[in-house]
Amino acid sequence: MPDSFPSSFLEVSEEAVKRWEALNAGERPWIRIGTAICGEAAGAFAVADAVETELESQGVSAEVSRVGCLGLCFAEPLLDVQLPGGHRVFYGNVDVDDVSEIVSAHVSGGKPVTAKALGYLPQEMSDAPVPDGIPDLNQHPMRIWEDRIVVRNHGNIDPMDIYQYVANGGYQALHKSLNELNREQTLDEVKASGLRGRGGAAFPTATKWSFLAGNPAPEKYVLCNCEEGDPGAFNDKNILESDPGSLVEGVIIAGYATGASKGYIFIRHGHNGPIDRCRAAVEQARELGFLGENIMGSDFSYEIEIALTGDSYVAGEESALMEAIEGKRAMPRFRPPFPAQVGLFGKPTNINNVKTLAYVPEIVSKGGEWFAGIGHDTSTGTVILCLSGNLKYTGMVEVPLGMNLKDVIYEAAGGMRDGKTLKFLQTGGPLGGVLGADNIDILLDFEVLRAAGAIVGSGGLIAADDSVCIVDMTRSLIAFCQYESCGKCFPCRMGMSHLLEVLERICQLEGTSEDLTLMRSIGENMQAGSLCGHGQLGFNPVSSALRYFGPEFDTHIIDRICPTGTCLTPRYSPALARR
Repeated sequence: MPDSFPSSFLEVSEEAVKRWEALNAGERPWIRIGTAICGEAAGAFAVADAVETELESQGVSAEVSRVGCLGLCFAEPLLDVQLPGGHRVFYGNVDVDDVSEIVSAHVSGGKPVTAKALGYLPQEMSDAPVPDGIPDLNQHPMRIWEDRIVVRNHGNIDPMDIYQYVANGGYQALHKSLNELNREQTLDEVKASGLRGRGGAAFPTATKWSFLAGNPAPEKYVLCNCEEGDPGAFNDKNILESDPGSLVEGVIIAGYATGASKGYIFIRHGHNGPIDRCRAAVEQARELGFLGENIMGSDFSYEIEIALTGDSYVAGEESALMEAIEGKRAMPRFRPPFPAQVGLFGKPTNINNVKTLAYVPEIVSKGGEWFAGIGHDTSTGTVILCLSGNLKYTGMVEVPLGMNLKDVIYEAAGGMRDGKTLKFLQTGGPLGGVLGADNIDILLDFEVLRAAGAIVGSGGLIAADDSVCIVDMTRSLIAFCQYESCGKCFPCRMGMSHLLEVLERICQLEGTSEDLTLMRSIGENMQAGSLCGHGQLGFNPVSSALRYFGPEFDTHIIDRICPTGTCLTPRYSPALARR
C-alpha cells in the first residue's frame, strides 16, 4: 500500500482538527442553532435568520452554524453561544424577540443572559470558569441517563461540514478497517459487539452481513433503509440531519465487510433536510477520497447513491424497498429467494436500518467487546427512544439497553405534564403494542418487551393520560395500518379493513361480545397469511390493547359507555381511508 494514502488521511485529520480548534478557541464567538425537523417546526430558521441580521446590525463578528438536534426537542428552538475557549451556554424556546438581547449581552458583551439560559455544557479543553447561576446541562433528566454513541455529535457539529465530523473521530473507523483489519476481521468486530438490527425485528447484524459476505457474486449491494414513517418516531431523520457522516461511514464499512460494490441510501421524497444533508455528506466524502476508486489507497472501491421513494409506509419493508428503487410500486416480494441471494436488480443485497449502520463506526473504532459491555444479556448497546405524548420532556434520548422503562418515563422524561396520570404507552410504532401504566416496570430488552406484548421497533414511545380512550387509540392505529397496506396480500388488505370496521362499531357503542372473538380470528389469519410484517404484525395494537385494557372494551360493548367520551364521533371509514 502506498505510504502517501495513509498520510493523506492524516493530513485531512490534521486540517480538520485545526479548523475545529479555531471554532472552539479562536478569536470569534461560536453560535449554534438547532435546525433539525423539530427545530424547524418550532421556528428555528426564523431565529437563525434573526441571529445573522442582529450580528450585522450590531457589528458583531461571530461564527454561526446550523446544527442538528441535541435531543431536547421540548426546548426548541435551541440556541447556544460559546465564547472563545469557553463553555457552551444554551438558550431554550428562543423567540426572534430574544435574539437581540442574547447577541448584545452574551455574544458581544460576554455575559450570559442567565434568566433565559437552559443550561451549559462544560468543554473538556476549557479552563474558563463555569457560568454562575446556570445549571450543568449534563445533569438534566434527559441527559443524565444517556450513553451517547450514535448521537454523540448531534447538536455539536455542522452536518454540512465533513471536516467537523472528521475532527470528532469521523472516518477513523474506515481507516482502521482498510489499514489494520481485513474484511473478515471487520465483520468479526460487528459479531463480537452483539449488535442487533434497530429497525424492528432485532435480527443479529453480523449474521445478516455474513449471508452477503458468503455470496461469491462479483456485484453485491448494501442498502440503508431510511423510510421512517412510524407515527411518534423521528430518530432516523434526526441522524441524517444531525450527523449524516456517521451513517455514510457505516454504509461504507458495511460494504467493505460484505464485499459489496455499491451502497444505496433510501430516503422518502420530500424530507428535504435529511436528503440535502445526506447528499452533502456523500459528495464531501467522495471529494476527500473516502468514496470512489481505491479508497484510502486500498484495493476497495465503493460508491453510494441516494435513492428517493414516494409516500409509502410499506416501502420500509426490505423487499418493497428494493421494488421502489427499481422503479416499481412498493410491494413486498415472495421469499425465498432472500435478498442476500437475489436482491436489488437481481444482485445479492443486504438491508439495514439507519440506526444499525450508524453504530458501526464506533464499534469498529472501539472494538466489539466495548459495545457488548453495554446493555443487557443479548440486547447489547444502547437504544434511541423518541419520547412524545403528554410528557414533561419530549425529544430523543439514547440510553443503555437494560434500563428500566419506568425510569425512562418518570425520570428521563420527567413524568406526565400538568399533573396528569399515565394511562398507557404506545411503543414501537403502529405495528407495536401498548403497555398499561402498571406494566412498565420492565427492562428495555428486546425479548422482555416482546414477551410483554410490545416491541422496541422504531423506538417511538407515546405516553397517554386518562383523557385518552384506548379503543379510540387502537382505532387510530388500525386506520393508519389499513390506509398504508399496499393491498398485495388478501389477509392484510381485507383484514385491516375488517378490523377497522369492528373497531368503528365498538367506538360507536354498537359492538357485541362476538366482535372481540371476530377480531382475534381476523388477527390470526393476518399473521398466518400475510407476506410481510405489515400484515403479520398488524394485529399487535389490538391484541396488546385487549390484553391490558380488556375491561375498557367491555365497557364500550356491555355498558354502552365510553369512559372518556372521546371516541363517539366517527373519524375513520375503511371506504374513505382506503387508497
